[in-house]
Amino acid sequence: MKSLRLYLARAAASLAADGWRTSVPMICALALMVSMGALAGVFRPVENRFAEATFSMLSREASGQVHVVEMDAASMAAVRRWPWPRDHYARAVTALDAAGVRSISFDVDFSSNADPAGDRALAAAIGNARASIALPTFAQKAASGDMRQLDSLPIPILREHAHLASVSVPPDPDGYVRRLPLGTVTSATARPSLSAFVAGRAGEVDEAFPVDFAIDPATIPRHSFIAIERGRIPPGSLAGKDVIIGATAIEFGDRYAVPLHGVIPGVIIQALGAETLGAGLPVYGSWELPMVLAAMVAFTILASPRRSVVMLRTGGVVAMLLALWLVARIAGDLWFEIVPATMLAGAAGLTRYLVLTQRFAALQRQIDPESGLPNRQALDARPAAATDRYVIAAQIDDFDALKLATEGDRLGTLLCRIAERLQVASGGTTIYRTEDRTLVWVSALPMAEIEPQLAGIRALMRSPFEIAGRRLGVSLTFGVADQNGDPAANAAHAASIAKRAGKFWRLHTVEAGEAVTQQFSLLGELDDALSSGNITVLYQPKLNLATREIDAVEALVRWNHPERGLLPPDCFIPLFEEHNRIDDLTIAVLAKALEDMRGWCDRGLTIGVAVNISAALLTSESFANRALALVVRAGAPAQRITFEVTESAQFEDTDAAIATLERFRATGIRISMDDYGTGQSALNYLKLLPLSELKIDRMFVAQAHVDKGDAMLVRSTVQLAHELGLKVVAEGVEEAACLAFLETIGCDYAQGYFIGRPLDPDALAKVAGASLPPEKVAALA
Repeated sequence: MKSLRLYLARAAASLAADGWRTSVPMICALALMVSMGALAGVFRPVENRFAEATFSMLSREASGQVHVVEMDAASMAAVRRWPWPRDHYARAVTALDAAGVRSISFDVDFSSNADPAGDRALAAAIGNARASIALPTFAQKAASGDMRQLDSLPIPILREHAHLASVSVPPDPDGYVRRLPLGTVTSATARPSLSAFVAGRAGEVDEAFPVDFAIDPATIPRHSFIAIERGRIPPGSLAGKDVIIGATAIEFGDRYAVPLHGVIPGVIIQALGAETLGAGLPVYGSWELPMVLAAMVAFTILASPRRSVVMLRTGGVVAMLLALWLVARIAGDLWFEIVPATMLAGAAGLTRYLVLTQRFAALQRQIDPESGLPNRQALDARPAAATDRYVIAAQIDDFDALKLATEGDRLGTLLCRIAERLQVASGGTTIYRTEDRTLVWVSALPMAEIEPQLAGIRALMRSPFEIAGRRLGVSLTFGVADQNGDPAANAAHAASIAKRAGKFWRLHTVEAGEAVTQQFSLLGELDDALSSGNITVLYQPKLNLATREIDAVEALVRWNHPERGLLPPDCFIPLFEEHNRIDDLTIAVLAKALEDMRGWCDRGLTIGVAVNISAALLTSESFANRALALVVRAGAPAQRITFEVTESAQFEDTDAAIATLERFRATGIRISMDDYGTGQSALNYLKLLPLSELKIDRMFVAQAHVDKGDAMLVRSTVQLAHELGLKVVAEGVEEAACLAFLETIGCDYAQGYFIGRPLDPDALAKVAGASLPPEKVAALA
């Protein structure tokens, strides 16, 4: 529907504008929280798991430049001693040098003296080798609980012709090895790490680099130490290669946990480090740079007008960050920590999603569920515009009948169709449903143009609406109010007053507002009026046209207000019906009528009393119980009591109303349909309701003796009622000729000012059972 689409479009635009306004402080707050988490290491486990997944995704084989000569189980079985005599290492160095290797690096501790002959043999082999030889150095704690560091160096005879390289493998706090140093200091001298030596990379002391565990350790070429020592080397297989000699047998225990590959020997880690540096020097990038980038693009997330856009933009930002991260890593050897940046983007997306969800829920509360139109909350939330002049309320006449005529969700469809016409006629403004029967819009027109516009809308509504194959006629009554106070309520009240006055529109005035105040004052004074006896009952006589005697009356309530005087029912009954206080008033009227009926009986008078019952009360079991109990306690003959129900009234629950009327009828109480002919469902009611009597409305009776159309309607109604076994009362008789007409067509009772005005109980007793005054009888003749 256009009105709803316009309203939602404006709401979406407002959300987008609000998103841009709040983006800067929100981004700052989120960035601060994520930064604090990053500094505290909160994201480190996630970063580690993420890196491990990345290693698996980018997995590749080793280059083949670095070979490992492993001191494996077969070598241990061949040597049969530990520590190994160093002449074994000498023979291995000689064999490797003869094979043309580029460098030989040991990950074996040579810091203590062994057999002198073996030491000399190894020193000689190192001195005679053409290849570069690196021996290990490392620092270790002096003892458990002792913070002193002891530097371990090869014995002097061995390091004369060898380079020294650090073999330190520092694990992270979680015990995993993820990085190696480029260099360390031992014995007050800067030393390259073994990996840096093998790869020929220079670096600063204690500068670490990330080991690329995407390299598959299983693809690093390996040779058994004992095979190398015995010269079993395929020709050319090691020429120009870099060889690292170290322990791989489990018995040596030199093993570490690493990402993706589990626990592997330290010599393999050194080989992976050398492979990493051989491809380039990876540089650790901080998490701050990706965070700044994420913060910049997160503005677009926080400005998203819809939740679907939030999800799309958040996914796009995260994908962009990951793509840039991979490019930086693969092409630039920059290893950034990406998790804080993605967390910032995700937090921005989640925050905006939750904000939009909350606002969407608030927006849903501003939508009428039955019609889909904006409701009163939406009207109240509408920002005022400089062009706003008046609020116009269109109340749907006979809304309850229309509701009864539509089924399921068709009432909502009808309301939307009505709103569409109103929107077209009012220049495309938003239409709000503020109450069940009330549609409201804000007008910028001057007052001189409003009445012609409303007349045009009223004419437009003459064309029926076709809903589910049924043609439904709709009429509207309008109220107009300025912007003071509660304009929507004032306009709706003005429409209600216009409807009661028989006009199609009304302008709310200050005086009308004061009248509303007075009405609500009456609502608060009802209990005092009932207890003090200020609610009085008068009785209007009904003439039995067969006997020409007055033997029935209608009870009419009046309020003898101490300040405002005698108030007619139109001043307070609609108010009490609207605010669900009509039950107490009706019970009070019924009680007074039964009391007066008892008094008339004591005087020997037989008078039937009719009491008006609001349609709203017929669905109240509590009222039915109270009314029947009152009749029983009074001891009055039930057949003399009539409950009048207005034909134009609509029941909230037709089945329940019929059941209540049948319950009354079963006790002998007569049921009359009041104001017959003014509603839309007369024939249907004749079929459904347990009636005893029809009461033809004054609008048909008053001129029936001179208007042929009215005469035909009244005559046919009397005939129909008699065929159904019903009595007929004609109200509104104010002339003798009208009374004579009713006699000629066989009407049963006549009521009106010509018969008699409302009287108090004593005055009524004087005319009850009597014939018409002689002058009125003469007029009939």
